[in-house]
Amino acid sequence: MNKPTNIVPPKDGEDKPKKGSLFERASGAFGLDRLAPAAVPEKLADDKAKKFAPKRKSDTAAAPAPTQETPKRRASDWIGEAASDASAVPAAAPTVAAEPAKPAVVFNGPKQAVPREILREKGLIDPDGGASTLLEEFRIVKRQVLSTAKAEGTQQSRRVLVCSPHPNEGKTFCALNLAIALAGERDMEVLLVDADFGKPSIMGSLGLEAGRGFMDVLADPASHVEDVVVGTDIPGLWVLPAGQRTGRDSEYLASERTWTVLNSLTRGAPNRIIVFDSPPALAATPAAELAKHVGQALLVARADMSGRAALEDAVDLLSACPDIKLLLNDATFSPSGRKFGSYYGYGE
Repeated sequence: MNKPTNIVPPKDGEDKPKKGSLFERASGAFGLDRLAPAAVPEKLADDKAKKFAPKRKSDTAAAPAPTQETPKRRASDWIGEAASDASAVPAAAPTVAAEPAKPAVVFNGPKQAVPREILREKGLIDPDGGASTLLEEFRIVKRQVLSTAKAEGTQQSRRVLVCSPHPNEGKTFCALNLAIALAGERDMEVLLVDADFGKPSIMGSLGLEAGRGFMDVLADPASHVEDVVVGTDIPGLWVLPAGQRTGRDSEYLASERTWTVLNSLTRGAPNRIIVFDSPPALAATPAAELAKHVGQALLVARADMSGRAALEDAVDLLSACPDIKLLLNDATFSPSGRKFGSYYGYGE
């Protein structure tokens, strides 16, 4: 029990007693004088006040200007001042030229047959085989690609680079299946470019004959890219071979000619997607150069094979691309337990 204390109310006109803080009351009860607040002078000495006083502007700058009656301004005076200050206003950013209504480059060459048995032997999507686990998986990938291309709405966003850190991680496998899946879209045109100039394999994987291709167009300014594009009997799928190897692949890719060729392929063609199968990022330099020309990149990582350090190094080399996605390949376990394709009766 606490001892009761009589509280005397203040008289009229008398200030109420100020209640000390908890520390002040403890100091009075137990003699803890060290907790008492330090005395602060109401006014600093002149020499100390000068030390902490803010700097003042010069007397000439602080002195107010003599007041004069402001003459009335005419509208012509304001217009004249605005015209004289026009040069000080920063120029507006240049507007991007609108794309033409028709594609700058049209594919109309002969089409070659792609043997479906070769696609099945290599484990690729059979465009005539109906739904399957593989097709459903790459439908998810293509939805992400198409969503980004639509959201950005630029020519570069319609150019997709498929790459991997090292060889034998499945980047050509993924590029082929992605292109076949994209070609299944209605009113969609897909150009699959074999940009692995050191070891081209796109044409052989599709059972097509290789000829003049991408590198020949870059090396010869007089050539036209549409003349070397190969059509296939898979609706909507076109292929651009790698072409003859020159030993200066990176130098040609870094030239202005590459911008001219690639821009011509996507200009005025909002329904055309270009998929590049590039060399491994850590094994050859063309991947880093191609990353400057695309708006999306799929970095293929093979399960139980691709290391984290290799993936981080590959991301650094492809950093010129604004959108890099990670694509896991050869995974036999799904944490969510999903089994695409079996719902339709075509499960593998």
